[in-house]
Amino acid sequence: MTIGRLEAVPLRALWPNEAYNFTKWLATNLDLVGETVGMDLSLLEQEADAGSFSADLLAETVDGESVVIENQLERTDHDHLGKLITYLSNLDAKVAIWITSEPRLEHEKAVHWLNEMLPADTAFFLIKIEAYRIEDSPPAPLFSAVAGPSPEARRIGGQKKELAERHIERRHFWEALLQRANERTGLHSRRSPTTGGALSAGAGRSGLVFQYRVRMHDAEVGFRIRRETPDASRRIFDMLRKRREAIEQRFGGALEWRPKEDVRTCHIVHSVDAGGWKDEERWPDIQDQLVDAMVRLERALAPEIEALP
Repeated sequence: MTIGRLEAVPLRALWPNEAYNFTKWLATNLDLVGETVGMDLSLLEQEADAGSFSADLLAETVDGESVVIENQLERTDHDHLGKLITYLSNLDAKVAIWITSEPRLEHEKAVHWLNEMLPADTAFFLIKIEAYRIEDSPPAPLFSAVAGPSPEARRIGGQKKELAERHIERRHFWEALLQRANERTGLHSRRSPTTGGALSAGAGRSGLVFQYRVRMHDAEVGFRIRRETPDASRRIFDMLRKRREAIEQRFGGALEWRPKEDVRTCHIVHSVDAGGWKDEERWPDIQDQLVDAMVRLERALAPEIEALP
């Protein structure tokens, strides 16, 4: 048996000009690209207009979805990535295919990210093209998918979108709360809305803060003690707890005292069970209760903080 040697063929030896040679050849050989991405592709148009730009190829799937294809017989660059994103939106396409001889790692990561963040019915492929021959045989192209959509990417993308939506909702919650709070107290007046689950303001002593916390369906106001060491935090907590009766009398109700052994943080908390950031229809009531509790907590603790050594 005679076994030949596989030899790489320079792409420019096969297609000297990307537009006039490679794109035209690819237009009549879309089945090779389709096999790589798992789609049956039919050519619609070469140099398809997309505003003042034009996509190398516009194809469609058997379901009638538009596919834009951009070719690059060199290393990937930002220009072609930007063009493909432009074509996706302007040509109302669902699939983008970027064919290149040398995909950069940075652009591979960008395509993975796009597949995580794009809608579930949209796909972005990065394909590497090479050419080989065996001794004197005709050269043959080899397409290989470097990056594309996957169930894992969709799952990660869904988690990221959910997290982003959560951040937006919480920011809106804090914006509305700060508007109400600033009408009654200047404690958090210097704070800007955040996307996190807590909003803090200093109590005038190092490591002591008044804090709002909100979760999906409940919230709380609290006083957080976080000093240099667990012992230092616990000493202040114990000093305040000795004055518990007076503090709770000024507050107008019981408070939760949460010491933590061997941890630098201790809390004094009042919970609000009216709802959380997911309960948007009840935000005004939730926020009014939080602000009222914060005003009372600040008033209850102010003399004790002033008296701390």
